[in-house]
Amino acid sequence: MKYVSTRGAANLGQFSDVLLMGLAPDGGLAMPESIPTFSPAEIEALRGLSYPDLAYAVMRPFISDIPEADLRALLHATYTEEAFHSREITPLTPLGDSGLYLLELSNGPSLAFKDMAMQFLGHVFEYTLEKRGQRLNILGATSGDTGSAAEYAMLGKPRVNVFMLSPQGRMSAFQQAQMYGLNEPNIFNIAVEGVFDDCQDLVKEVNGDAEFKEKYDIGAVNSINWARVMAQAVYYFKGYFALGLPAGAEADFSVPSGNFGNVFAGYLAKRMGLPIGRLLVASNENDVLHEFFSTGNYHVRPAAQVAQTSSPSMDIGKASNFERYLYLIAGSDAIQTKGWWDEVGASRPVNLQGSAHWDAVQASGFSAGRSTHADRLATIKRIDTQFGRLIDPHTADGVLVGEQFKRPGVPMVCLETALPAKFEETVIEAVGRAPERPARFAGIEKGERFCEVLPNDVAVLKAFIAGKLDK
Repeated sequence: MKYVSTRGAANLGQFSDVLLMGLAPDGGLAMPESIPTFSPAEIEALRGLSYPDLAYAVMRPFISDIPEADLRALLHATYTEEAFHSREITPLTPLGDSGLYLLELSNGPSLAFKDMAMQFLGHVFEYTLEKRGQRLNILGATSGDTGSAAEYAMLGKPRVNVFMLSPQGRMSAFQQAQMYGLNEPNIFNIAVEGVFDDCQDLVKEVNGDAEFKEKYDIGAVNSINWARVMAQAVYYFKGYFALGLPAGAEADFSVPSGNFGNVFAGYLAKRMGLPIGRLLVASNENDVLHEFFSTGNYHVRPAAQVAQTSSPSMDIGKASNFERYLYLIAGSDAIQTKGWWDEVGASRPVNLQGSAHWDAVQASGFSAGRSTHADRLATIKRIDTQFGRLIDPHTADGVLVGEQFKRPGVPMVCLETALPAKFEETVIEAVGRAPERPARFAGIEKGERFCEVLPNDVAVLKAFIAGKLDK
């Protein structure tokens, strides 16, 4: 399988090349030349596989440059009961007889769904860099969960350094403590004076400097990295099979979404042949994606208009992975995609209403809903009261939207994106008690912090990175 850019650059190489690349040289995102598909019979043949074996079957068509035995070994080393605290890796839990289900993706090292892909990235980075005799300096941006998931995945990896940008004061106390409490020689936490979109833009600016990127071996772990999206597609297959539906029967999925990577992985699974009916994009008050799927108008929010909410990991005004979706909606037309994204980059709205592309959007199976602070408090309390299950505020956004779009007789799988312990303040406000947390995280908010505060300035960021690596 060869890869191309959403903006036109051809022949980016094979999987291992785009794994280490991050953004494509033209600023686009890596995509496979084509999306492999499974026939209905081939889909059924995957039923009952263990998580590592299912991951191999789903991911193998995209990875042609790692030998079969090595890839299987990497996946079996990644998806273990020890790492994810469950033999199923992603248990599926029904909410009574409501027809709603929680797909538990948050039992890994950092208690967030990002672990599902990031743990694989840690292993495959180490494998690839060792084979090539190279080092990699990862530059990432996080709105809360990507950072800790990446840092936990890269701990002890001698060939990898992590420079992680986060918006100063915009994460929960638990999220900050998870990241900033790490005092490791290969981990560098940077709090940016701005919002997540500023952090994300800084990452792209650094990646856009080809000379700097090459000199300092800059790579990425955000969902701009294709390996993240590909690995996340696996749990849609696992969740679907756990429902025990007859062959070919549809299931719907509701996904809390800010940067569009998690729900795009579901769309990838659907394009591969998994019988997904609807994919629901659940937004918070930062409802850029909700606006698009409701009206056809994609209008990014400048940093000053990004609201600080109680589901902070979704406080995003410009969804990077949305570019991959537009590329597929455009029929893999990179010229069209680049034109749209140039408009987005210039802060001008893109409106597809009334076009053939809007017809393609409507045929793709997406719908969207939004939630407010009051909504998520009420949802957390109601799910706790009715089903004895505490959920975090992001998952609450997904459950609320899932309930709104539930179709009779069609299961609605709501993705649990984090454990409630990560957002204790909001959960206490909703139900009047603190959620349980794993013993290994007891009292982490009281620990020492290791973090540099930098202005929203790419020159200052580059100087910081160079200062650490030139020693």
